[in-house]
Amino acid sequence: MNHYTALPDIRPVSGPGMAHNHFSVKAEAPRRQLLAWRDRVGHIIDVLPSIGDLDKPFNASIDRYDLNGLIFTDCRSDQMVLERSIARISKDRVRHYAFHVMMEGSIDGIVVPASRGQDPTSTTGILALDLNQPVRMRRSNGRVLTFFAPGSLVQEGFPDPDSIHGRTLDNTTPLARLIIDHVTALSRSVTTMSACEANSAVLGSVRLMVAAFGKQARLSGNVRAAARAAMFGQVRRYIQANIHQADLSPESVLRALGLTRSTIYRLFQHEGGLVAYIRHLRLRQAADELARFPHVTVMEIAFGLGFNSASDFTRAFRRAYEMAPQDFRMSCHSPLSANTVSSQAHRSL
Repeated sequence: MNHYTALPDIRPVSGPGMAHNHFSVKAEAPRRQLLAWRDRVGHIIDVLPSIGDLDKPFNASIDRYDLNGLIFTDCRSDQMVLERSIARISKDRVRHYAFHVMMEGSIDGIVVPASRGQDPTSTTGILALDLNQPVRMRRSNGRVLTFFAPGSLVQEGFPDPDSIHGRTLDNTTPLARLIIDHVTALSRSVTTMSACEANSAVLGSVRLMVAAFGKQARLSGNVRAAARAAMFGQVRRYIQANIHQADLSPESVLRALGLTRSTIYRLFQHEGGLVAYIRHLRLRQAADELARFPHVTVMEIAFGLGFNSASDFTRAFRRAYEMAPQDFRMSCHSPLSANTVSSQAHRSL
């Protein structure tokens, strides 16, 4: 795992409260450029190069602005495959939400847990990610502005922020165009702003995007939407409190909370249904326990999370994370070799 360390070119911009860091691979030898970029962004996400990629020149640069808990980056790069795996998440402490605004190019082949069994999605607009959940994607040559925000800010307009993961906004919608115009202006003037002005502009951008995703999910704007958000939170809390119960199921949720099937269907449609949501949370909890408790057997973890057999658990875990539970546990305690990273990149394309 790569750890972020402050580079020597961090410097205040327009007064205290904001720091600006610029990084480029231009000065590196062509065969070192992609590896240098992987090292630079590795504190957030893993770059998965193939052997062939390492032999080619790679162009990339990034400007990062730190603003009292908010982070704004302006990145230009060649095509690359990016992944934030469940093994990686279990080992680091990055838990912010990221909003990627494509200024040039696209993000393709986006795969998140809720989309398992469905075709990967793409966007030339805006992508929202919960960095506490896995994702794999391919970014084309281009430019992307990214906003990193804490969950408390996202929750202001999206009552269940976990479910924002993997959502996209088409850049042809009026609200998305307004956001893109706003962040374009921000990127042009941020270096001349005071820290207070920049913080206000970045905060406004995040709130605009959260509001847009909330509108898309029908989670804002009226009493009915507020009630829907409250019900979603009630169901989510019940599931999390009972995740280790073997009899946890859609039927038990309906009985306990007195909700109708049609209500449950609407609430969890984006997550692939309530069964898929429960399975996803169980597998995510299993991954955390595999990483945190190396001396607890796989079978104990499987039975403790309501799976009927170790084989059922292993099949479900492999479908979700593309490796067996024991292999996942091993990956959490040993760094990936360059060859492993390369083979993962080939499988993802």
